[in-house]
Amino acid sequence: MYLIITASPNKDGLTAACGKVAYNGIESAGGVAEIIDISELKLNPCMICGDGWGTCISKAECVIDDCLAGIQEKIRDCEGMFLITPVYFGQPSERMKYFCDRFRRCEAFRKGGSWARGKNINLVAAAGGSGNGTATTLVELENWCRHVQAIPQERIGITRFNRSYALSVIEDAGRRLVKREFFKGF
Repeated sequence: MYLIITASPNKDGLTAACGKVAYNGIESAGGVAEIIDISELKLNPCMICGDGWGTCISKAECVIDDCLAGIQEKIRDCEGMFLITPVYFGQPSERMKYFCDRFRRCEAFRKGGSWARGKNINLVAAAGGSGNGTATTLVELENWCRHVQAIPQERIGITRFNRSYALSVIEDAGRRLVKREFFKGF
């Protein structure tokens, strides 16, 4: 199973379109995909418990009762995933940052390694307005992958100016995720 985590409340916007074509690409290659739209779920920001580290570092779990634990388990069990975020002020959306911050705190020091460890992940930054900020957003998502020991594969910036082309690239990235067709370094 492959996960597609998106984070935009605009169901007809660019980010939602990216999630749909990622889903189509995965399914067309014979994979099973699930879209998790964290803008629809109960997801709170980190409370920075105790001295700055609570049960996230000692037990790899958060004290906040919301959707994070369920997403952690889905990531543990998935074969690969997409992180797809709108770009707000040159960064991932606040909801995506909530998810990334809390997941990283729970997973970066997990005994035995993060549940995202070794997972192939495609990163997508969708800038609907000016088109600015995709590069800085992708850098933040790539840093997150490093912290949780995931393997960033595609890094795709999409804007309203390159929409039709970039959507086809995202769909193809979904197919290649299932087929494990990645660029092999030198």
